[in-house]
Amino acid sequence: MDAVEKERAILERLERIDGLREEDAPAGVLLDEVRALLADAEDWVAEARVPARTAEAIERAREVLAAGESVLVAPRS
Repeated sequence: MDAVEKERAILERLERIDGLREEDAPAGVLLDEVRALLADAEDWVAEARVPARTAEAIERAREVLAAGESVLVAPRS
């Protein structure tokens, strides 16, 4: 898959996530799509020439997702 196709796939996934939000999809379904989006974006960054700040934004998104997941699965006291 070339860079343009990867970019298109990322945009399509964003649209799918937006549609799921509008449908009030369960959080788990949205998280699965966000995880897949980040994986797609990381692949795109690895193969395409993207600005450093784009790569940094993707890494920050990965960190935020990981932090949020730990909050979601943390036992309640």
